[in-house]
This record gives sequence, C-alpha cells and structure tokens, in this order.
Amino acid sequence: MISGGGTGGHVFPAIAIADAIKATGIDVDFLFVGASGKLEMEKVPKAGYEIEGLPVMGFPRKHALLVFKFFFRLLNSMLKAGKILKKFKPHCVVGVGGYASGPVLRIAARRKIPTLIQEQNSYAGVTNKLLASKVNRICVAYEEMDKYFPANKIIITGNPVRKDILKIINKNPEAYTLFGLDPAKKTFLVLGGSLGAGTINSSILESIGRIHDNYQLLWQCGKTYYEKLKLSVNFEKHTNVILMPFIERMDLAYAAADLIISRAGAITISELQLIGKPCILVPSPNVAEDHQTKNAMALVSKQAAWMVKDADAQMELMDKAFTLIEDEAECHRVSVNLKGMGIPNSAEKIAAEVIGLMKLKEYGSS
Repeated sequence: MISGGGTGGHVFPAIAIADAIKATGIDVDFLFVGASGKLEMEKVPKAGYEIEGLPVMGFPRKHALLVFKFFFRLLNSMLKAGKILKKFKPHCVVGVGGYASGPVLRIAARRKIPTLIQEQNSYAGVTNKLLASKVNRICVAYEEMDKYFPANKIIITGNPVRKDILKIINKNPEAYTLFGLDPAKKTFLVLGGSLGAGTINSSILESIGRIHDNYQLLWQCGKTYYEKLKLSVNFEKHTNVILMPFIERMDLAYAAADLIISRAGAITISELQLIGKPCILVPSPNVAEDHQTKNAMALVSKQAAWMVKDADAQMELMDKAFTLIEDEAECHRVSVNLKGMGIPNSAEKIAAEVIGLMKLKEYGSS
C-alpha cells in the first residue's frame, strides 16, 4: 500500500516507487490511498493503479473556524483508513507525504505492519516528523536528516524521478524540432510548476524585450497564467519566445536548456541534480515551513546552484540570468558541482527497501 499525495512532488515519486517494485518481477498487488479530490485521484489510475480516497484535509493555519472541520475529517479518515488496511492486508505500507499518509501510516504502525516513509525535502514535513518514531525505515534525499529523524532508520536513496529525464544526451536535435528552437541561440528554460509561478512570470514579462538576437526563451508559465500571458506577449515581435502552459516532454526541454530558472520543489531539484544543467532557483514563499528555500540552500551551500529570493526576483532575476548565461566557466563549475549531488536509481533503491520489509517474517520486526 502506498499512501500520500496532494501535489505532483508526492504523487509522481509514489508512482515511480510502485513501477520500480513491479519491474523486479515479483508478484505484488498495489493499492494507493490518497486524499479525495486531489491530484492523485486522477494521476494514479492513469498510471494503472487502484486508489482509495480519504476525506482528510490540511490543517487550517489561517481560518480558526475550519479547525473543527479538520478534526472531523481526520477522525473519519482514521476510521476509513483502518477499514481499508483491514480489507487489503498489506505486507508493507509506504508513505510519501501529504495529507493521506498520516492516518494510514499511523494505523499501520499501530497494527505492527512494516512501514516506510519517503521524505523528498531537505526539511522534513510535519506529518513525517510525527510518524518517524513509529515507522521502520525512512528514505531521504539529503544528508543530515538526523536532525528530524532517528539516525538508525535513515537511508539516503535520493528522490525518484521520471526515467526519460536520465537520458537527455543527444536529444538536442529532437528538442529543437519539437519546440521550434534555433540551435545557434542560447536557451533559457523557465519552470514554475504545473500551475505556474506569478513572480517568475512577471519577472520574465518585464524583461521580454531583452530576449532577442543570441537568445531564446522556452517558458512554461503554468495553466493559471497562460491565457493572460498569451495576450501580453507580442509573438510577431518576440519570435524567440515559446510560451507553453505545461511541458510534457521535460527530457527534451532539459536537453535544449543552457540555463534553467525554476522553483525549488524537491523533485525538480532531484531532476536538476541528475541532468547537471546550471540553474537559478527562485523558491516559492507559499509553502509549508519555507521548505523550498531550504531545498535551494542545500545546493547553494555546495556551489551547485544560484538562488534569487522571490521578493527580489523582479529586480534581480533576469539581470543575473543574462550575466550567468554568458559566463561559461561559472556555469560549468556549478554544473559539475550540481551533478555530483545526484543520486541515480533512487526508485530502485527504495523498492529494494520496501521488498525487504515485505519479506519480514513477523510484523513489527525491523
């Protein structure tokens, strides 16, 4: 059983872990448990797996009246999770973070079912910190996570990423054709996540006149911003700008990029570490515990990326981007450091841990 979700940063690693377990050839039945109405309820069935939904919701930090609704849904989710566990009888339960993982992992651990947490970020989420003392294994992507978890349970595995990301060498011609890019021009790749990033988008828009002559821009602006930006950019004048709501072929986008501007979500950073392309990170300020800044600083502290604060982006981002894209020596140095941090085969490493737990002769042993 694999539980959690809410965002792509939780859902796609969960699917990658299931795929890696399946690829070993052992006979396994899978059941995902997610939060009703969230992304996982769509993406997991598309990946070929069954999923059950819980009515769980996040803790309301700003609206006190919603606290009663939160606890009511939490109680219902605990009851439903217990019924799902009793019916499915899993040999191991994996939590990938997100609202649904809390109730499922807590009850599974209480029933002495082997459990494993996969923490994607350099700063542990509240749910995973609460569960740490109760689970058998904790798979992490960063060093020094013993600040949050028992050291004897930690295994550094990295974060699972999409398989095609690992194979971008020699894909440049295909990328130039797909996106309509000019091989002779340097390419900025801008990523703000599937929904987009308002600050990054406005920073790019203000500097759109500078994207000319030797430069081109492949810009994933997010579905939320696409229609408005499409009307704001004069594409007849700015022929070097390719605006897209979402990029499906991220492997080709990465292949074409000379410099990447991105938010600092955990899975995006894991992809950047594996491809080793120079990047400027603009952490989102709208995430729990400011964990994107902590993710970014884990790279910046090792001279493996540059960072611009969201509040400073409109003043600094594009000036920094144009300076860096012309500094080949600096870009190369950072790229080498970044790629040195990558951990390949993460999904397979986590799958091996899960299979090991499934083979325990008695529930509760570790």
